[in-house]
Amino acid sequence: MQVKLDVRIAEKMRDTIIEAPNVYDAEPIPAGAMEEVARLLATGDLFRYTATDNSPVALLETEFAELLGARYALAVSSCSAALFLSLKALDLPRDARVMIPAFTFAAVPSAVIHAGCMPVLCECGDDYRINLDDFAARLPDVQAVIISHMRGHTSDMDAIMSLCQAAGTPVVEDAAHSLGTTWRDRNIGTIGAIGCFSFQSYKLINAGEGGIMISDDPDLIARAVIMSGAYEHNWKKHPVLQKSFARWQNQLPLYNLRLNNLSAAVIRPQLAELPRRVRDGRANHDRVAAALHAMPWFDVPQKLAPEQRAPDSIQFNLVNVDAGQTARFVSFAAEQGIKVQVFGQSTDNARAFWNWGFLGDTPDLPQTRAMLMRACDVRLPARLTSSDCDRVSDILIAAVQDAVAD
Repeated sequence: MQVKLDVRIAEKMRDTIIEAPNVYDAEPIPAGAMEEVARLLATGDLFRYTATDNSPVALLETEFAELLGARYALAVSSCSAALFLSLKALDLPRDARVMIPAFTFAAVPSAVIHAGCMPVLCECGDDYRINLDDFAARLPDVQAVIISHMRGHTSDMDAIMSLCQAAGTPVVEDAAHSLGTTWRDRNIGTIGAIGCFSFQSYKLINAGEGGIMISDDPDLIARAVIMSGAYEHNWKKHPVLQKSFARWQNQLPLYNLRLNNLSAAVIRPQLAELPRRVRDGRANHDRVAAALHAMPWFDVPQKLAPEQRAPDSIQFNLVNVDAGQTARFVSFAAEQGIKVQVFGQSTDNARAFWNWGFLGDTPDLPQTRAMLMRACDVRLPARLTSSDCDRVSDILIAAVQDAVAD
């Protein structure tokens, strides 16, 4: 197909390279965190249970629960650890079947296997969300469900919770990408029995590594607290009903997945930044989405009506672009400084289910496979300016025009 380049972009590309903004660095850590880290290093008080009360980790748990509107929170070493502890806290039998979306990160099925359970993958559509027909068909044969709000795209939680409540199936929310997202004005992560979040560097709150889980169920959180590594009577430093702890004292294995005080000190000052980051991240996403959606080769799935997203990246599907053109598109964008990840176009992408060799036989999920072969991902940190976002859009549009031009 012969394509004429957009004049505005072509003029930019003819004589000079569009300078790409840095979309990789995280936001600077607030000065308050630096001061607290220095204090902790001076004292050597890094273990969460050293203090009688009000350790940085304990304060983080209280503040995070209040921020999300949950009764309890438990900070742990990663979101993967939170997912693992969630399944263990549900006291599922060995080899229990746990349904997960086929579009998720490899850490999710890994957590299921680590918990002694079996992942059951369900189809996802072109909008990156769960195919509800496939979900409903598989639900009778599973004992629990993990809903990954992958890259911040929320599946229909009304329908999912209605189906799961009718079946008596507990729901864990993998909200690693969804801190700050709401569904009908309710924070994602508070809809299921347990919500799990990430503080890894590519998330809105950055501690390098770290995670947290929230729940309104004191028995679930008490089990998770003990298994996270609250040995002997350290569980008394958690604000959960003491009878819930007493029931499980010395009855559960310890996996030692605790968060340390240094990480909590880095996280806590960033919580106040969350509303701004959500606002700016949403504006950046919508600005780039509008530019891309105006071009015939890009399809940017729209949010569902009850959803208010908190994105720090953008996903879009390539339309009428073949495999060779896709490769040229990715290469051109990379030359201009923008990395485009096409989830299904590599042999080792951790979000393509057929690369999860640890599952054994690859399941037949043609709808998800087809989506992943053309679904693209580009980082859009909240700290980018409008001008930065326009340069990202210009590079992506120029790249696809170059790729499809004969």
